[in-house]
Parts: sequence; C-alpha cells; structure tokens
Amino acid sequence: MRRPARIGLIAGAAALALAAGAYERLQSQFEHARNEVSSALTRADLPDLSGRPASLRMWQGKVIVVNFWASWCPPCRDEIPGLVNVQRKYAADGLQVVGIAVDSPEQSRQAAAETGISYPVLVGGPEAIELIRPLGNANGGLPYTLILDRKGSVVETHLGIITEPKLEELIRPYLG
Repeated sequence: MRRPARIGLIAGAAALALAAGAYERLQSQFEHARNEVSSALTRADLPDLSGRPASLRMWQGKVIVVNFWASWCPPCRDEIPGLVNVQRKYAADGLQVVGIAVDSPEQSRQAAAETGISYPVLVGGPEAIELIRPLGNANGGLPYTLILDRKGSVVETHLGIITEPKLEELIRPYLG
C-alpha cells in the first residue's frame, strides 16, 4: 500500500474511533441524566384518590406503566379500558399500572369512577406536567405513558393514546 493511502487509512480509523468514543460518552451522559429524572419521578410524593401520600416507590421491583391523564382529555379517557385490561392480564407477571392525574382530586375521583379505573391513581394536579417535560414530553401533551423497568428506569415513552396491543408489545420484554 502506498504511504499516502496508508496515512489516510490510519487517519480515517483514528477519526472513526474518536467519533465512536464521543458518541459513547454522550450516550452515557444521556442515560445518567435520564436515570436522574426517573429517580425524581419515582421519589415524587403525590396523594392517591383518598388523599394519602404515595409514590411510585411503592411498586419498586415491578414493571410500572405510568399513565399521565386528565378528566378533560378525551383520548386519555378512551385509553383507560385498555390500561385496565393490561393491568388485569399482566399483574401476576409483575406489572403495575399507575395513573397520574393532571387534575384536582375531586375531578380525578369522579373521572376514575366514571371510567372504571381499577389501578392506583395518584393526583398530581397541573404541576404533574413538570414531571414529564424532562422525560421526553417537552410540550406536556396528554396522554403520556412511561414504562419503568424493575429497577425504576424509564425504558419506554409514548405520547398520545396508546392502544392495548401497543402497550402489550412495549411491556413484554420487561416482564420476562
């Protein structure tokens, strides 16, 4: 091989290695930041529908589907039956669905009764939107669903209505 070609090949390999290293470092920093935000979410104390303080730590060791919703949000209400079914179907496999209502306690209780929610609901009020902004939902759109693995790390996010088949597809890898 000619010297200029060899030098070009070595320089290209060095640039590629440098880029790969930078990418790995950025990925590591992103994962660390995401885990910190996940940790803040699991530590947040919010009242349940009866006013008792609760947090996602209560279900530590389970795969947790966290669904941010509001009573005034038609797509949120539309997806609730699927969330109820998934909770019932996979509870024995270590799944826990938890709703976080972006509403007042009274509106949350009423909507939970009207829609047949059988999984736990925590009441975050409008401030709950601030919990999801750093988790990939900068605009605070609803509904917004997060899946936390058994270690409490956010592993999946979904903005908008989530269908029952889509939710099952997302949770299966973490239940096994």
